[in-house]
Amino acid sequence: MVGMSGYYPPPGFHPPGYSAPMWPTPVVRPGVIPLRPLTLSDVFNGAVAYVRANPRATLGLTAIVVVTSQVVALLFQIGPLTSADVLAQGRDGQSGFSDSALVGLLASEAASVVTSVLAAIVLSGLLTVVVGRAVFGATIGMGEAWRRARGRLLPLLGVTVLEAAGAALLIAVAVGLVAAVDRIVGDAAAFAVGAVLALALVALLVYLYTVLSFAPALVVLERIGVLPALARSIALVRHDFWRVFGIRLLAAVAAGIVSFAVTMPFAVVGSVLQLVDESTGAAVAAVVLAGVGSAVGQIVTAPFTAGVVVLLYTDRRIRAEAFDLVLQTGASPMVHSTDDLWLTPRR
Repeated sequence: MVGMSGYYPPPGFHPPGYSAPMWPTPVVRPGVIPLRPLTLSDVFNGAVAYVRANPRATLGLTAIVVVTSQVVALLFQIGPLTSADVLAQGRDGQSGFSDSALVGLLASEAASVVTSVLAAIVLSGLLTVVVGRAVFGATIGMGEAWRRARGRLLPLLGVTVLEAAGAALLIAVAVGLVAAVDRIVGDAAAFAVGAVLALALVALLVYLYTVLSFAPALVVLERIGVLPALARSIALVRHDFWRVFGIRLLAAVAAGIVSFAVTMPFAVVGSVLQLVDESTGAAVAAVVLAGVGSAVGQIVTAPFTAGVVVLLYTDRRIRAEAFDLVLQTGASPMVHSTDDLWLTPRR
């Protein structure tokens, strides 16, 4: 409308006392998180919400994997205890363990560690698939989660092996340097160098653990190889290292407190049994109780920890790649499967 002076008011003009309404942009939230950069509470709440939304595929799968691994580990541990009178030799006050018993115990511990690592790899793949669906509000059954994860188990194993080999190499180099200094200079210099190297090694391992923490999620959700997953994880984390490290540390502390509270009663009862009865049966019962407590603790905390990692990975892609715009397309009814939305565009 033309004013008295014959000109149109400038764009955006409003009469005095009137302001244009400011409507907040609605946040798309089809699943357990809002599709925008996430806060700490978004990450933690989402890590709990996806468990509630998918109890079978989270707690159920976790229970199956953890209980199976614990049973296998217990079989390896109980075998040496119930053979070759190991405990009797330890109570005689003579030599403690025989050579064969010691070898058996070491072999059983090594087998238990391998079993636990393999179980952790399987569980990581399964839970990552569940979280990936939960972001869009979709549920998934145990069978489908296994079908989607099983093809990525070998790359997940490759990631674990490379990380373990790298850590072992760094430790070996540090030990070798300390041994060389001890041989050339002496004990005092070796102690000083060892103290400095120990601090540097811990810092380096913590850094590498943090920047490589998204590799399993990348292997499963983006379906890329081992080396590309490691490189891409470093690229995603390095510009926001302290935030990722802080949230992961806080999640680990929270999970550790819960796990301690759950496993402590089993450990206490096992210790009391061994104090009251020094027989082999009491020792076996204590080991079984410790295994049960460990299993319950993992079943309670493993889904939460896995959820935090995957949601942190999602947040980093949102912040670095505007990935929320891609994820929002998954809320459309025209999209039949959201799994391909996680794939990295080929350049």
